[in-house]
This record gives sequence, structure tokens and C-alpha cells, in this order.
Amino acid sequence: MDNFWRLFISVIIAFSLTFLTLSAHSAPVLITQITASDFLQLGVDKMRRGNYQEAIENFNQAIELEKDLAFAYSDRCLAYLQLQDYHQAIADCTQAINFAPDDSEAYLNRGVAHYREGDYLAAIVDHNRAIALKPYDFRAYYNRGLARAGDGKDSEAILDFNLALTQIPKITSLLLADIYNDRGLSHFILQDTQAAMLDFNLAIRLNANDYRAYFNRGCACGRNRDDFGAVRDFSQVIRLNPSNAQAYVNRGIARYRLGYHLDAMSDLQKASKYFDNQGKRVAYEKTLDLLNNLRQKISSVTEIAFL
Repeated sequence: MDNFWRLFISVIIAFSLTFLTLSAHSAPVLITQITASDFLQLGVDKMRRGNYQEAIENFNQAIELEKDLAFAYSDRCLAYLQLQDYHQAIADCTQAINFAPDDSEAYLNRGVAHYREGDYLAAIVDHNRAIALKPYDFRAYYNRGLARAGDGKDSEAILDFNLALTQIPKITSLLLADIYNDRGLSHFILQDTQAAMLDFNLAIRLNANDYRAYFNRGCACGRNRDDFGAVRDFSQVIRLNPSNAQAYVNRGIARYRLGYHLDAMSDLQKASKYFDNQGKRVAYEKTLDLLNNLRQKISSVTEIAFL
């Protein structure tokens, strides 16, 4: 965000000086007053280092000195976003907008907070305003696309992802990968598996270390009954994110279809363990049910073979 790159002037700290001898005509020592901008600078610097709670304290100090300092509210909103306190982030962005109605960043950030709270319609409204203020910011189109996808409007989401791709600087390959991945997911939901595969391939080409694109491509392979491809992609997910329980489930199903029954059961056992460790009881129980069903089917096949 642009707000991370403001005010990098060093803060002047007044030290008390002790002199061995003092003349009656010594010049007075000047005490430098710390301003709201100084506290704002300190907060921005702490955010850049990931110290979000300490940054909030500095933004609080800036606001105490200058109640209508829009940047302080906007930056504090970013810190709250990082701490997943979306209610407070929305309140701060709203206050920033009250003081600076044309601040596209505040609308963008409030839209992100609404999105993460699951209020997709409010997120879309905020991103519309951000686009009106700054029509060439790819982030607003991309975020609006995510909100539209969350609201079940995947066709409209694809249009936004296309717009984001026309505005994004081409050197930002990791961000490009995210857009292709999310556009592919919308294509996948709309049953256009071929278009989805093309996007997932592009995402992987641009960022070979993002497990999400492999996961999504693995799902597309599974839908196409390409179980070898599914096993390949879910194995990559597990390599990059070893505790991804759902990848073990999906790889287990693909392996079962290929006839690798012992490997399939091993994957489901690992999945159930990870779901249990992560406190996902419903997924844990469903995985155990699936594992038991596979055991019964394998047992039935074995009995028929011996007849």
C-alpha cells in the first residue's frame, strides 16, 4: 500500500545535555516538540517491520495530537487489517474518508475489510468508489472481482479480473499469478474447465511456489478424470504446504481411482490426523467415514478376487 512509504524522516529526539562549566551567557537548549507527523512516521516504520500493535499505539498518539489527521486513521486501518480486527479497520477507514473523501486508499482498504467479514456487497460498493477515484488501479478491479466471486457472480468477477490484468504492471509476476489463479477459479465454478486450466497453468508458470494454483489445477484434473494429473498437482501442494489436509484427501481419492488402494488409505489417514490437529472436527469425521468406506470397498474387491 502507498501509505507504507510515507514519512521516512528520522525523528529528532531531544537529549538533556550536562556541561562541565556553564557561562552566564550560554545559549538556551532548544527542546524539539514531537509532532503528530513524527508519531505517524514511527507507526509506519513499525508496520513495515511487522510490529502492528506498536504501530497502532503510535497512530493513537498522532491522533491525540491531531484529531483530523486522515492518514493516521488510514494507516491504523491497515494495522488492524493485519491483526484481523476488521470491525475496527472499517471504523478507521470510515473516519479517514470523513476527513479526506477523495482518499481512494481508504475506500480500497475498507473494501478489503468488508470482504474479509463476508459483506461482499459493501466491499463492491467501496471498490466502485475506489475505481471512480483512481480508474487505473488494478487492485480495485481485482478486489472487486474477489468480492463478486464471493457473492456468486463469477461471470462479473471474470470481467474484473480481465480489467485488472490490463492495468497491472507486467513486472509484478506474483500479483499476475494471483489474478490468473482467481480468474481460473471463477472459470472452474462456471464449469469452463478448459479456460480454468489455461489460467492455472499461467499462474503456476508465473509463481511455481504458490500451492493454491496447484490445488486448483488438481481439482480441474479431477473433474476431467485425469487422475495422474491430480496426483501430480496435489503432491506439489503437499510439498509446498505439508499440513494441507484437503490435498491429502483429494490425492487419496485420485490414487484410489488409479487402483493404488494402500496409498489412498495412507493419504486419508494423514488427512484425518491433520484435520484433528487443526480442530476441524466435521472434516475429521467425514474423512474417517470416507476412509472406512474405502476399506470396505477394498475388502469387497479382495473377497471377490478369491471366489
